Amino acid sequence: MLQDLVDRIRATPHRGRRRLVAVTGAPGSGKSTLAGLLAAADPTFALVPMDGFHLDNAVLRPRGLLARKGAPETFDVAGFTHLVARLAREDEVIHPTFDRALDRAVAGSGVVGPFTRTAIVEGNYLLLDRPEWRDLAGMWDLSIRLDVSLATLETRLTQRWLTHGHTPQAAAEKVRHNDLPNAELVVAAALPADITLTPGDLPAP
Repeated sequence: MLQDLVDRIRATPHRGRRRLVAVTGAPGSGKSTLAGLLAAADPTFALVPMDGFHLDNAVLRPRGLLARKGAPETFDVAGFTHLVARLAREDEVIHPTFDRALDRAVAGSGVVGPFTRTAIVEGNYLLLDRPEWRDLAGMWDLSIRLDVSLATLETRLTQRWLTHGHTPQAAAEKVRHNDLPNAELVVAAALPADITLTPGDLPAP
């Protein structure tokens, strides 16, 4: 399946300086794993995660949004959209990435160079039918959605928080009050994708 996707990407025409491929799905769907595998499959591919556009905790806290970190309103969607447009037209693009150990974005830590022919862009909301976010849909040359059941997502997300050292109760609360609402939004407000994959098509996240 991975090689089939790589071949499909290589065969996809692009309108800009480089090909823009969206890999999207709910939190816990495995999109980061798949995007990383795709980016590593060809030296002319590069990974560009949306997570670099998380608003900082110092911005989220006074807005009352810290507990909802990861929801659409906790990202700089205008900045991210500008980055995607630059990827299509500029030889070199510097972008932020997200450091999970620090729980914050790091400016200028990612580079897409002139030899990159395909940007593999990964994130939850790349095909979200909501104001501002929906503008992204027309920018992709190819879009790939991971379709995973909410029950499976809940299991995966709970295990993720347990792995990060949270108690079972704290992990369940994080999943119930933040991760699952975000996942439900991704599913309910999804714009069409060129390719839809299910867990049987994918490596384990």
